[in-house]
Amino acid sequence: MATPFRVVHYLNQFFGQVGGEDKAGMPPLSKEGPVGPAVGLNAALKGEGAVVGTVICGDTYFTENLEQAKGDVTAMIAAFDPDVIVTGPAFNAGRYGIACGAVAQGVNESTGKPVVGGMFEENPGLDLYRRYGYFVNTRDSAAGMREALPAMANLALKLGRGEAPGPPEEEGYFPRGVRKNFFHEERGSRRAVRMLLQKMKGEAFVTEYPMPSFDRVRPAPAIKDMKHARVALVTSGGIVPKGNPDRIESSSASKFARYDLDGVKDLTTAAYETAHGGYDPSYANDDPDRVLPLDAMRALEEEGAVGALHNMYYVTVGNGTSVANAIKYASEIAAELKRDGVDAVVLTST
Repeated sequence: MATPFRVVHYLNQFFGQVGGEDKAGMPPLSKEGPVGPAVGLNAALKGEGAVVGTVICGDTYFTENLEQAKGDVTAMIAAFDPDVIVTGPAFNAGRYGIACGAVAQGVNESTGKPVVGGMFEENPGLDLYRRYGYFVNTRDSAAGMREALPAMANLALKLGRGEAPGPPEEEGYFPRGVRKNFFHEERGSRRAVRMLLQKMKGEAFVTEYPMPSFDRVRPAPAIKDMKHARVALVTSGGIVPKGNPDRIESSSASKFARYDLDGVKDLTTAAYETAHGGYDPSYANDDPDRVLPLDAMRALEEEGAVGALHNMYYVTVGNGTSVANAIKYASEIAAELKRDGVDAVVLTST
């Protein structure tokens, strides 16, 4: 019987059975053999492949120390001398998805070994790192683990045998943005005309070059009288009271928060800071008004250029936050602002 090909599985602290959010800051470690979901993966490999090691790292540690963590995890994986590397599945967990994708990048660039993973389609790690691995399309939560592991194992088996996976639509992984030249039995002009005719007739067809789909938002009409308008401040730049009382994550934020501005004229460095992990925080921490311009808005309010500044500001972190979560936060914030009679919003980023 042939020797099973060697597989290493990367997991976060939760699936690696170390702990929950309380262990999210743990640095990477490695263990011999399969742990957690790697046990199920190992069974799905049916003896052709074997999980020889598991590398585990806390989500917060990885995303806050991205390059260091990527290098350390890649080195731990290489120490097992694997033939195939598996990451996740991360489902719709943003920090975990970014970590899984960065691991795929590190492995791909340092060893060229194939990587298999799994993510939900809106995971921010997917668009950042899809070209570095074969990422299976999963459900948005761990409830989809029983579906994800066999699909990932099937790809790992092909790669472990040295076989090239088929097209994404057949194998169930996301397109990687990698294009290969080949000779088609029918010339391109004929295929294009056939697809055009199918589209004109309302018939089903599959494009050979899918285009990205962007959300379009119709601009609101201009405010005619700013001197009587109530204006609110909203930011994705992470400006929070000192200590980040609501624990908004530095990446892939799972929440937004609102804070009272009554009596506050200036965001001082003693009382405010940024929780954002996607830019150099030094300038924002030196003067938080650079990201959330409260001082400028108070000046406009005093001179009568705006009617009043709303007494609450809203904040989240945009770094790596999924589109689905961003839409959810925007809808909830907008509903509250409309309820409170706000006419306009100054929306700042980083």
